[in-house]
Parts: sequence; C-alpha cells; structure tokens
Amino acid sequence: MTAKSRSTTASRKYSIAARATAATLATACVLALLAHGNARAADAPAVDTPDQVIVPQVERRDVHKPKYPSNDFEIGLFGGSYSSQNFGTSFNWGARLGYDVTEDFFVEATYGRTKVTDKAFRQILPGGIFTAEQEKLKYYDLSLGWNFLPGEIFVGKNWAKASTMYAIAGIGSTSFDSQRMQTWNFGMGAKLFLADWVALRADVRDHIFTLDLLGKRSATQNPELSLGFSFFF
Repeated sequence: MTAKSRSTTASRKYSIAARATAATLATACVLALLAHGNARAADAPAVDTPDQVIVPQVERRDVHKPKYPSNDFEIGLFGGSYSSQNFGTSFNWGARLGYDVTEDFFVEATYGRTKVTDKAFRQILPGGIFTAEQEKLKYYDLSLGWNFLPGEIFVGKNWAKASTMYAIAGIGSTSFDSQRMQTWNFGMGAKLFLADWVALRADVRDHIFTLDLLGKRSATQNPELSLGFSFFF
C-alpha cells in the first residue's frame, strides 16, 4: 500500500470518529433539554380545566360548644361534735364555702357554732364562770387544703367511686362569753364522690386558741369531728 492510500484511510477513520462523537453530544443535549422541560412542567401549579365535572363546595356551619359546669366551687353543710377544753363536748353544726384553685389545692371558708358549759366549774365556784350555765360559741376559719391522696374506693366488683384525702390548715376567730380569740386550725379529711356534683365528707380538726381563764392565759386544744355533704357547681 502506498503512502497516499494510507493517508486517505486514516483521514476516513478520523472523520467517522468525529461524526460519532458529535452525534453522541447532540443526543445528550437533547435528553438534557427534555428532562429540564419535564421538571419545569411538574413544578408548575395545576390549572383547573373547564372539563371538571364535580366542583367541591363545602358549606360551613356554626357549631355551638356545650357548656359544662366547672365544679370548681363547693358549698357544704356539716354536723358533729366539738370538744372545748375545760368546757365539755357538744353538738356543733355549720357551713363551708370552698374553691378549687387547682386539682391539688383548694381554699375554704368555714362558719360553725356550738355550745359550751361551765357546769364543772359551778361545782367549785359559786355562780360559775359564765353568766348562764351555757354559752354559744361561734368560729370562723379561712383555710388552705391539699388533696394529697386522690383515688377510688372499691366495694365489690361492680361499685367504685372517686375519693380523695386531704390535709387542711388555716386561721380564724373564735368567740364566746364576750371574748374573741384568734384561732389556728389544722386537720385532715376525706371526700367520697357520690356523683359529679355531690360528695360525702368527713373532717377531723383541732382549733387552737389562747383563753384567759381565771386570770391565767393558756393555749387550749379544741378538737372537732364532723360529717356532712358537699355540693359542687
């Protein structure tokens, strides 16, 4: 083979390779343009077509929320026994008004009354201590309570009621025989909820006040045991 024929053959090979490379690049560019166009079409927001058969229409309606009682307020009546140091034990009764600040803590105002007697002193002192043998005793308390043991009471397999035990303490005033004494009270109690709006309640409290008796001032302990009902609203 002559030099001229070898040169012609090489030129043909280079020309074929260049064409193949150009065709590959052109194909890649076309594919890239098509992919870019498809991506932009996918990102474009959908446009409602006039051929849509069903057009959703939702009409809003007013919804009135039911009103449930909060049951944060409590009013109760109670009765029991009040043991006054030096003046015997008598039946007492009263009322309570409370408010649940949280599920754990509540405040409560209490009014109660009973009778005290100086019968024991009349056996020693002529005429006794009081003008009459019996005197009315009244007390007012403002207390803070803590529900430290909420739970349920089970009786049998099919009966269960919510309950709670609480500790309570506060300050108030006690008055009888023309004397008015600042009074501290503390104690414990329990509630058994018969329904959402009523509970059976038992309390044990001690009322501590200083009394001027026969010219000597001393602190007295006056325990109280009561049972009653509480109503919530």
